[in-house]
This record gives sequence, structure tokens and C-alpha cells, in this order.
Amino acid sequence: MSDSEKEATFSQRESKRSKDSQGNVDVQPRKGPMSFLSGAITSGLLAWLCLGLSQAIVRYFTVHAPHYSSDVAQSVATSFKTLVIGISFLATFSFGFIGLGLTLVFIRSLFDARPVDAD
Repeated sequence: MSDSEKEATFSQRESKRSKDSQGNVDVQPRKGPMSFLSGAITSGLLAWLCLGLSQAIVRYFTVHAPHYSSDVAQSVATSFKTLVIGISFLATFSFGFIGLGLTLVFIRSLFDARPVDAD
């Protein structure tokens, strides 16, 4: 990344912040519960879709088992099958775990007690 790109990125970040009359920099507002809920729902839906895809992949490889006369070809086909099935279930687990985490953060954000400043 060149120096001019770094400066442009820095100025973009700084332009998103605003300063009050005393020159204090305001940070961006915190994410709210609705943001966590929408992320949890999205991740849950993606986990559900990935689970369906993973099950379809397992069914396909069960019905279409590789049969090769060469031991090397059989080994490569089995390795490929294992890799594809593993990646599909890894995606399912990842989306499910992220959805669970965002659900817990959503619940926690509902009970987050912030003191109200009375000025």
C-alpha cells in the first residue's frame, strides 16, 4: 500500500468522526440490539442452508461412490470426497457458531445497563 493510499484511508476514517464545539472527537455510535439480532438471523439462515447443502453432498457421495482400478486414483478420489464434505460441514459449523454468539450478544445487549448522564 502506497503512502497516498494510506493517507486517503486515514482521511476517510477521520471524516467519519465528528468534532463538537470543544474539539472533542465523537466516536461512532455503538451497535444496537437490532444489529445483533439481524446478524444472528442471517447467520442462522446461512447455517441452515449450509446444513442442507452438506446433507445433499453426503447423499451424492454415498450414491456415487468412486470406484477406480488404480489405487492412486481411488486414494485421490477419496481424499477429494473427504475434503469437500469436511469443508461443507465446517461452513455449517462456522455459521451456526457465529449465529449462536450473536444471539448471546443480542440477549446481553438487552440487559446492558448504561448510566444516563443528567447534565
